[in-house]
Amino acid sequence: MESKFAKIFLFILLIAINAIAQNKKSVMLKLPDTGQQTSYTLTFGEDADFNINTPYFILKNAQLLTDTITGLMWQRADAGETTFENALNYADTSTLGGYSDWRLPNAIEAFSILNFQTQNPTVDLNYFIKTNAEYWWTSDLQVNDNSKVWVTNAGGGIGNHAKSETISAGGIKKFHLRLVRTIKAKLINADRFAKLADGTVYDSLTNLIWQKTPYADTLTWEQALAYADTLTYAGYSDWRLPNIKELQSIQDNTAINPALNTNYFNVFGRKKFWSTTTLSNRTTSAWYFDTQFGITTYQTKTARLNTWVLRGGQLATGISTEAYPLLLSLSPNPCQAFLQINFNAKAKLIAPKLTITNIIGQIVFQSEGVKNLYKVNTSDFPNGIYYLTVLDGSRKSSSKFVVSN
Repeated sequence: MESKFAKIFLFILLIAINAIAQNKKSVMLKLPDTGQQTSYTLTFGEDADFNINTPYFILKNAQLLTDTITGLMWQRADAGETTFENALNYADTSTLGGYSDWRLPNAIEAFSILNFQTQNPTVDLNYFIKTNAEYWWTSDLQVNDNSKVWVTNAGGGIGNHAKSETISAGGIKKFHLRLVRTIKAKLINADRFAKLADGTVYDSLTNLIWQKTPYADTLTWEQALAYADTLTYAGYSDWRLPNIKELQSIQDNTAINPALNTNYFNVFGRKKFWSTTTLSNRTTSAWYFDTQFGITTYQTKTARLNTWVLRGGQLATGISTEAYPLLLSLSPNPCQAFLQINFNAKAKLIAPKLTITNIIGQIVFQSEGVKNLYKVNTSDFPNGIYYLTVLDGSRKSSSKFVVSN
């Protein structure tokens, strides 16, 4: 009798475990920054002003490298031009480096290795080997049209293209394949988003918190940066404009017009959203995300597009007291004789260390143990852009200011 009950209990337990597993999915560890370190504006909020998950690769050998941010291993040189079907077969049968679990990357993984500090190709050539690729295949098909596949391109964008466009399928373009395999991953809910009580949306894939409904009016790129930097919403003042990888990360390949999960996001017909990422070879333009088709492309910064803000990252999820930003504001900015630093009391600072560097990284001021309001004498600072960093244990906040004496 006991044996019978034990078998029944084990059977029920296995069903429960399976049900739990079915509601989870394995994803990359973190979303890397864009790699863009050049400053293109005096307005705070561009890519160079944030270092959340700085890209960091480790070369395994001449063929392979590991992305320490995402937990993925990549083929350094792509495997050349081929059809989509041959790319899938190549991945299934490859034993590169002695591994047999190679695959094509999904769209977010393929986009994660792009480095927007450079152009054509938009990858870090210190780690990835340059080929004549124009596009790279992903494993994601276009919703409702299996003749199209999501691909990244050498110029930095992502979109869907017909399988027939590549040379090997009778087309005129070069679609290449690059293999990936998972080394480390994290488990998240299959439904990765959650509605928070304050009316915002939390993404467990990236640990970002988004506005549920974007700002109604259109703005230029500079105006969008300033709007995000000065916004107080849902009780927080650390909102910012997303970079292009963050924007692309919420794209839903199973939907179109909008290519978003509308159970959580309401864009009300707004389609084109600014990112903080500048087009590095055409610095009067910046990247944006088109929610109608789910693609990323670019526009001149003086154009008026929509604005969608977020907060947090891997260092600030908005879920615990650790998430509060260390800094609330710098004023006046630009400054002359002094800069007033307003620390965040909610962050419960313990032993903060303040450092100011100039635009070439030289330290011009340091202080320890400062809290609450603090003034720095900037009357002797040469005119220019400066970066203020506050470290408190493992927590870090950074901000940019301008001296104009």
